[in-house]
Amino acid sequence: MQAMTANEAKTQFGDALLKAQRSPVQINKHGKPVAVMLSIEDYENLEALKLQWLQLRAANAEKQIKHNEIVDGEDFINLLINS
Repeated sequence: MQAMTANEAKTQFGDALLKAQRSPVQINKHGKPVAVMLSIEDYENLEALKLQWLQLRAANAEKQIKHNEIVDGEDFINLLINS
């Protein structure tokens, strides 16, 4: 992944956009990573993966509910977060 300082990203925004179309660009401020710029296609793919992951976890939790392995909402949320 390419990296740019926040100042470079600000002053060379057009270049940063072009770079982000090819691969994600890490933005650093005071030497620490603070953001990543990526193409809309990469962002949409990432969001689709997150949705698939959540749907899988929810389906697994529903299976456990059907088998009486989860008894309350807090257990269900913990299963979504931690499994």
